[in-house]
Amino acid sequence: MCIFCKIVKGEIPNKTLLENEDFLAFEDINPASKIHALIIPKQHISSFDVMPPKVMAEMTEFIQKLASNLEIKDSGYRIISNIGDHGGQEVNHLHFHLLAGEYVGRLVGNK
Repeated sequence: MCIFCKIVKGEIPNKTLLENEDFLAFEDINPASKIHALIIPKQHISSFDVMPPKVMAEMTEFIQKLASNLEIKDSGYRIISNIGDHGGQEVNHLHFHLLAGEYVGRLVGNK
């Protein structure tokens, strides 16, 4: 069983930011910015590549609600999902990183 499934089952504690029947958002234990949340489906889905479109639609609403709750919609935030070995995916359970609370830089270019 993967670490995120253990978190969903309550076997590993977390600092929950938002939860509903299908999704869980919690603080990353090694934050890369002032606000760093991990957002996961409670159902085990290995990566974005195999996520059913219906789940993505539902997850979109959940992430938007999280951004509202964290009061970061106006200042902005970044959402990242690493996919596969070359994409840097470390846990084979679909998850999105939400980074906010400060300028998180640009991914491409020098500006």
